[in-house]
Amino acid sequence: MTFGPLLTGLCDDAALFPPGNAPLPVAVPAHAEHRSSAHAPLVGAFVFPVGRLGELEDYLAGHPYPGELALSLTAPTGTGAVAPALEKVAALESVSVVALEIAVPADQSVDELFAALGDIAAAHPEVDVFVEVPRDGRRAEILSRLAGTRYAAKFRTGGVVADAYPDEAELAAAITTVVTTGVPFKATAGLHHAVRNTDPKTGFEQHGFVNVLAAVDAVLDGADAGEVAAVLAERDGTVLSARLGGLSDDRATEVRSRFLSYGTCSIAEPLADLGELGLVSSTVLPISEGTHS
Repeated sequence: MTFGPLLTGLCDDAALFPPGNAPLPVAVPAHAEHRSSAHAPLVGAFVFPVGRLGELEDYLAGHPYPGELALSLTAPTGTGAVAPALEKVAALESVSVVALEIAVPADQSVDELFAALGDIAAAHPEVDVFVEVPRDGRRAEILSRLAGTRYAAKFRTGGVVADAYPDEAELAAAITTVVTTGVPFKATAGLHHAVRNTDPKTGFEQHGFVNVLAAVDAVLDGADAGEVAAVLAERDGTVLSARLGGLSDDRATEVRSRFLSYGTCSIAEPLADLGELGLVSSTVLPISEGTHS
């Protein structure tokens, strides 16, 4: 099954994170199955928190990973956690770091952040670096200074409380800014379904990852932030799938060069949603998180 340039590598496997919270002995072999399955092209890196590397070391000592385990390491405490984490990974067999997702602590200035990023990038030029852009007064300056660098942005699009979800206007402004300034981005948390929805359990308004793809396409078409917000608010999946299904391969590649991936604690749910929208072939069988073939 070929997923094409629009969907290849879209879903980073964040099974360890809320709300899934899969145990590590379940998540690691499940990731290996995803990476060898018919839907493997959809699946990107295994998202892993730096604070659990010791647990990973212990697990792999008794359960060697089949092949290479490519990690996107999250550093929620900031740049200072990166160097020791990379040292730990270097000691592990069959494990590599392909990306870093670095948060910005409240007490770190923008100048301090970019100085530390420069040191990390110089020492590890092969690793992609994402800055989790805070939703505070530093956001505009950080986004401005990311332009023209090798660093990408990371936007938090949800969480376990309602306030963690930016509304359509806030997310539209962020997407418009990075797409127009040439800063690639990824998203994390809250994108549990393809299309914008209201979670029936929590009542939270949740963004859709297909909406985000369509929003990037809208910016590339010259849409302003208000028009992009309307795309993010769209709840009719047929409207979104018609827009994305009609993209040329070149345009789909351009969209994905801006929106690189998003972290999801489930691979089964986005795969099922994409099938229902007709964006993946009907020959791809639905899966459960425990059955990936």
